[in-house]
Amino acid sequence: MLHPAIEGEADDPPAAPAVGETWLIGSTPTGAWAEHAGELASYQAGGWIFTAPRDGVRVLDCSTGQDIRYRGGWLRPATPAEPTGGATVDAEARAAIADLVAALIAGGLLAES
Repeated sequence: MLHPAIEGEADDPPAAPAVGETWLIGSTPTGAWAEHAGELASYQAGGWIFTAPRDGVRVLDCSTGQDIRYRGGWLRPATPAEPTGGATVDAEARAAIADLVAALIAGGLLAES
C-alpha cells in the first residue's frame, strides 16, 4: 500500500465491490468481514484481502476527505468547537486554541508532548 485510500468505514461489505476497492472495517463487522474489526479490506481477484493495521499507517478516507492514522487504534482528528459568547474572551480564546492544538496532535501534525 504505497498511497492508501479507503472508500469509507463500514461494518457490512458492499454488495458489488469494484476490484481494488478498499474499506476500513467498523467495530461490528458482518458477513465476509466478520472477525476483522478495525482491519483494512481490499477487494482483489473476486475476494477480500484483509490487512491488520500497524502503528504509523495513514490512509485517506475518500468519503470524508480526512486523513486518518493508526496508533494503537484508528485516530480521526475532531474539529474543535468555535468559541461563542461569554464575558471573558481571553478564556474562550485559550480554550479554542487548546482544542485546536489537541486536534493537530490527534491528526499527527504535531508531536505529543
